[in-house]
Amino acid sequence: MAEPISAESNNVLRPWFDLSHVRADLLAGVTTGVVALPLALAFGEASGAGPMAGLWGAIILGFIAALLGGTPTLASGPTGPMVVVFAGIFTALNGDPSQVFAAVLLGGILQVLMGLAGLGQYIRLVPYPVVSGFMSGIGVVIISLQVSRLFGHEPEGGGTIPALTAIPGAMANPNWPALGLGLLAIGTVFVWPKRWARVLPGSLAALVAGTVAGGFLMGAPLLGEIPTGLPALVLPSLSSETFLLVLESAVVLAALGSIDTLITALVADNLTATRHVSRQELIGQGVGNAVAGLFGAVPGAGATMRTVVNIRAGARTRLSGMTHAALLFAVVVALAPLASRVPHAVLAGILIKVGYDIIDWTYIRRAHRGPRWDLLLMALVLGLTVFVDLITAVAVGVVAAALAFVKQLADVQIAARKASPNQYFTSEEAALFEAARARVTWFNFADGPLSFGAAADLGHHVREQARGGASTIALDFSSVPFLDLSAAMAVQTILTDARAAGRQVWLVAANPDVARVLSTLEIDRAIGDDARFSTRLDALRSAATLSRPAIGATGE
Repeated sequence: MAEPISAESNNVLRPWFDLSHVRADLLAGVTTGVVALPLALAFGEASGAGPMAGLWGAIILGFIAALLGGTPTLASGPTGPMVVVFAGIFTALNGDPSQVFAAVLLGGILQVLMGLAGLGQYIRLVPYPVVSGFMSGIGVVIISLQVSRLFGHEPEGGGTIPALTAIPGAMANPNWPALGLGLLAIGTVFVWPKRWARVLPGSLAALVAGTVAGGFLMGAPLLGEIPTGLPALVLPSLSSETFLLVLESAVVLAALGSIDTLITALVADNLTATRHVSRQELIGQGVGNAVAGLFGAVPGAGATMRTVVNIRAGARTRLSGMTHAALLFAVVVALAPLASRVPHAVLAGILIKVGYDIIDWTYIRRAHRGPRWDLLLMALVLGLTVFVDLITAVAVGVVAAALAFVKQLADVQIAARKASPNQYFTSEEAALFEAARARVTWFNFADGPLSFGAAADLGHHVREQARGGASTIALDFSSVPFLDLSAAMAVQTILTDARAAGRQVWLVAANPDVARVLSTLEIDRAIGDDARFSTRLDALRSAATLSRPAIGATGE
């Protein structure tokens, strides 16, 4: 019989384009492009590479990722997390285009390799408190970087700490026209009615209103003259002094872009009742970012807000994402000169709303009701994101979450192993055990593999449970599918303690995989053939016939 096709494989086998939804996809793409326009300009300006670099990033990545990606309704382009990282890289490399965009190019290539290696499935295992912490941290970073610009000043140096330290000085000496325009933009994006947003997004309304008002309210810093036309090819270059920095930057961009994209892909799955193909999605994102790097464009990822807009506007296939990029291209060709009149403070106001939206307010409002550890983990990741860097925050968060989970799992497993054997014996086994209780201490491994966290305390718990007059310890492996090295070494500790106390150890119902591990490591050498039982029932029958030897009898 043919093997069933998985949901992910089925997505791959679908036609590349489903032309039955052309009208809906075109309309959705236009709507998404309108939403993306002010954000692309703002992200480009915030990155240090300029507003047009943000637009070209949205165009190049948006089109290629939609064409080659594995999430049909995903809208891609510069995002808050990626821009925060890219801005740091831009500053660290002194704005040298050949090296900055070499990192972007290499990061895209790494994303393709991650897709080919199937690493996307592991990125989805990042725990929610970690995701919440780094997303909220990114929101705080974006807001911190824009407050001085809101008051008409540019913070000196890159990073969150210089931006925070510049805020008091900016507030003490505001550029009043800039502050007025920035507050106009903030007020517009925060109070813009949702029903109007279906026709005119609040961010675009703020961009237009702020730019028009800037023509009358003179004195606010403007974007100024920006390059027009098609982007020039940027040839990457590396030097021995900056190679490691470029490589590290590429790894950070690839990892963060993949996490950001696949989280958005999961959101798209929930809204469309479909399943994305993570391998294909990372390949599409990687190719898009690599090409963006060749043309001096800001890198990006799957954008959650734009993807939600795209889906709610009726998107069904990859044509919608390609249309959104095509609309931005038309805007660049026709309206690029007008962007020079946009005030910095207006873009800052728009980005402050973006940062606010990225913060996970849903979790923060109810965090006090959940487990305290999850709240502490979220706060730890948030703090590291703001004051250290994103990758350190995610790495520390994942490790801490994994250790906490292993500890919880170990506690549950140890508790299960201390339970009375009668809880899992059949009636016949229970009767045999009652007859042999005084002579045999039965130690059962509960269903499932023994975690290394539980293995660390296993020897101690067996020693505690075996106290008394029983001369034999039975290790019941009937529910254990496999052993790792930690668990195997715990068994060796049990055997060593038993020999020292003059007790015998039985090996009960170990499957071939478990027996092979114990044999390969030569842990079971002290267990004779008469102390090995293929089933629990055989061992209990043998236990019921034992006479009660004195403690100290050999276990060999």
